[in-house]
Amino acid sequence: MGGSVSRSDFAWVYTDEPHFTRRKEMLKKYPQIKRLMGYDTNIANIMLAMVLVQVITSYLLRNESWMTIVIVGYCFGGVVNHSMTLALHEVGHNLAYGHAKPMWNRIIGFIGNLVIGVPISVSFKRYHQDHHKYQGEDTLDPDIPSEWEGILFRKPFTKAIWMLLQPAFYAFRPFIKRPKVPSKLEIINLAIQIVFNAAIIYFFSLKAYIYLILGSMMTMGLHPLAGHFISEHYLYEEGHETYSYYGPFNYIAFNVGYHMEHHDFPNIPGYKLPLIRKIAPEYYDPLPTHESFAKVVWDFIMSPKIGPYARVKRPNSIDPTSIDPWDMPH
Repeated sequence: MGGSVSRSDFAWVYTDEPHFTRRKEMLKKYPQIKRLMGYDTNIANIMLAMVLVQVITSYLLRNESWMTIVIVGYCFGGVVNHSMTLALHEVGHNLAYGHAKPMWNRIIGFIGNLVIGVPISVSFKRYHQDHHKYQGEDTLDPDIPSEWEGILFRKPFTKAIWMLLQPAFYAFRPFIKRPKVPSKLEIINLAIQIVFNAAIIYFFSLKAYIYLILGSMMTMGLHPLAGHFISEHYLYEEGHETYSYYGPFNYIAFNVGYHMEHHDFPNIPGYKLPLIRKIAPEYYDPLPTHESFAKVVWDFIMSPKIGPYARVKRPNSIDPTSIDPWDMPH
């Protein structure tokens, strides 16, 4: 297996992304799903609690050894921060306070973002909405790996490196594929983050800050929890471009594992996503799912059938250089 290579091109299709059709059909059959749409202010409460936990932990670790920083960051702090990134995902969909209060969502996003160490909240929202609207489209979906990623990372060793560097790819790929002029909110996000980082370093220590950012990077890289990035859309079975995971990790991940359900109904808060499957089991039970995020990571690295090329890709539906009304500030 070590000498094999992964697929040599994306799985090109020429059909529309499937979730719009499913959503329309399901709402016609089960109109009660509309009652699940809305927001969940408990998301904000959990985010505030996680920020408090991480600030206290970084203070307690301010004078500890680097080995302790790495171990606690990988096993605990990074897990909390990974959960926070998924809370920011909810906030990016305005699910903490609803679409009627967009700035409330941005503000709690600024606060939750503090313990991540780098400003991602607003930029993630801007680019992630492209992933939903243009799923799989060549240069419009920021979640699709680049051509050179598919070429360079094809064997187990190089795919392990790709997993390790996944935070960098995830962060910078959108800016390279379809750069957007930074918004005022992104600049505010950056300024707030710089002030917080400086305060942690000044009042606690550099180690306290390294604990926060290192945990974020490690658990988004070569870590079992990072399996959710791979599990969601990589082609583990031909003909299926979105997958769900119904295991225990969902308890600390705002049900991001219910990913088929999320793409079908992105305006339903995570805690209600299991109810969609209960209402319409025939739309979900027959679909392939993942049983373990750790196994997803292992299979991604070791299987010659899986790699950055293992994604459904479709032609762009609009000119990538055009200004998309979908991206207007809100």
